[in-house]
Amino acid sequence: MGELKEFSITVRAFLMAYPWRRIDPIPWTPLIKKLAQCRLALISSAGFVLPEQAPFDETIKGGDVSFREIPSDAHVSSLIETHRSDSFDHSGINADPNLAFPIDRVRELSEQRSIGSINRRHLSFMGSITAPGRLVKESAPAMASLLREDGVDAALLVPV
Repeated sequence: MGELKEFSITVRAFLMAYPWRRIDPIPWTPLIKKLAQCRLALISSAGFVLPEQAPFDETIKGGDVSFREIPSDAHVSSLIETHRSDSFDHSGINADPNLAFPIDRVRELSEQRSIGSINRRHLSFMGSITAPGRLVKESAPAMASLLREDGVDAALLVPV
């Protein structure tokens, strides 16, 4: 996490004025089985899409709250980062998408039997959503429903 002084004056003003949400209590569900028996899915807020998928729409005021399904067999080098924020250096995740979508590391964990299995699909959505109401009320429940249908036991959220 950067320090406030590292950002431009515009970004600093936005961050200081933004009405940050507090969720209390924090929603949490403990695992009921060992991780080595769990099906795992990735959820990234890097705004990754595959070449055949539409990019996230940067023109939507408050942010594009849609999401994209990324098949488990997708090659990490095929992911295209379409995150709209200018408040961070994109070069790292462009050089190695595993930083924000660690599918290669998850595959290694599966091979080592540290996790039970990898879900057939993973989810990507746009971070930097300044008006998250529709994300919370519509997109997040839809994403959760898909993962529940797939029998996912644990999801690794990779925020960007």
